[in-house]
Amino acid sequence: MHKIIPVGARHAVPADTRTSDSNFSFLAWSSSQSAPASCHRYALTLVLFCALWALPTLALPPASSTKSLQIYFVDVEGGQATLFVTPEGQSLLIDTGWPGNDNRDADRIVAAAHDAGINKIDFVLITHYHDDHVGGAPQLAAKIPIGTFIDHGENRETSDVTTQKDWLAYKELLVTGKYKRIIAKPGDILPIQGIRVEVISSDGALIEKALPGAGQPNPACTNSAPSLADKTENPRSLGALITFGKLKILDLGDLTAEKEHELMCPLNKIGTVDIYIASHHGFNQSGSAVLVHAVTPRVAIVDNGARKGGSPSALDIIRSSPNLAAVWQLHFSEDAGPAHNAGAEFIANPSGSDAANYLKLTANPDGAFAIFNSRTKQSQNYVAAH
Repeated sequence: MHKIIPVGARHAVPADTRTSDSNFSFLAWSSSQSAPASCHRYALTLVLFCALWALPTLALPPASSTKSLQIYFVDVEGGQATLFVTPEGQSLLIDTGWPGNDNRDADRIVAAAHDAGINKIDFVLITHYHDDHVGGAPQLAAKIPIGTFIDHGENRETSDVTTQKDWLAYKELLVTGKYKRIIAKPGDILPIQGIRVEVISSDGALIEKALPGAGQPNPACTNSAPSLADKTENPRSLGALITFGKLKILDLGDLTAEKEHELMCPLNKIGTVDIYIASHHGFNQSGSAVLVHAVTPRVAIVDNGARKGGSPSALDIIRSSPNLAAVWQLHFSEDAGPAHNAGAEFIANPSGSDAANYLKLTANPDGAFAIFNSRTKQSQNYVAAH
């Protein structure tokens, strides 16, 4: 089970009590007109038909509904910062973006938290100790209260100067006594109310047994071979399967292809998911077909930058996955070009843009969800899978 090191007190998080308005348009007879009875009957039939037809679209609650899970994919320019806010008002942030940049990433994360109606972050999960994942932790901690940090344990890439520097800065936060710390192991269930967060990978170890409902042979293993061993922090990534009602979300950090092969061959230990947060920002060292084609996500979200992540081959693997409905990206990938990127409406920051646009997912427990693009101000609804 996970090792809990008490190094500080937690604070309560107020539940989101905001409300939002929905606008609907109706076609009706003017009060000054007199319609025949047959027209009234026709109008009633038409209204009932339209109401039934619209049910899948209207089933999703407003973003501030106390029954919904909110997920913000914050643009930290090719790093990661994904904020979950549960119906109970608890929050989980996966990674903190980059250091420096005049507090850019910390400010963007705090803005997302305030948009979600929270004034502290209960849990911050650090997938690994690379600059674009843990680097922003000290700046974030200076701007918003944090309850508990979750990580995989010691830094394993001590020979890299930047990684070691980020690790030591993170350790300085922990020794202040202001925070609790959880060192998570595969199979642990993290203590977050409203969602089930099960650890899949941590510090190079993986779950040994298939999850309930999984364990089927993986056809993608037939033509696959393990990659060369990666000696960096990437294969040490703390990855998790997050379940909210019937919705399943997979985030494996920067877990590399050799670990994906170990996890998914010969048997698929994870099963299928609804949302795949593309491993390693959609970089070609991760996100192999052995993983992506086996978990068959309905939607993939790529937290890439304009020139970081979003490799053509990785995006092509995602797009060719069975059952995929859409790929969403935080940035247009300059490396991938028009042939491999998603359509413009699925990209938060198009080519040449650095406007900090984000993506937001709002989910129902029944598995229905919507994704909002803050650039276009448009949402795409996805009905519950059956």
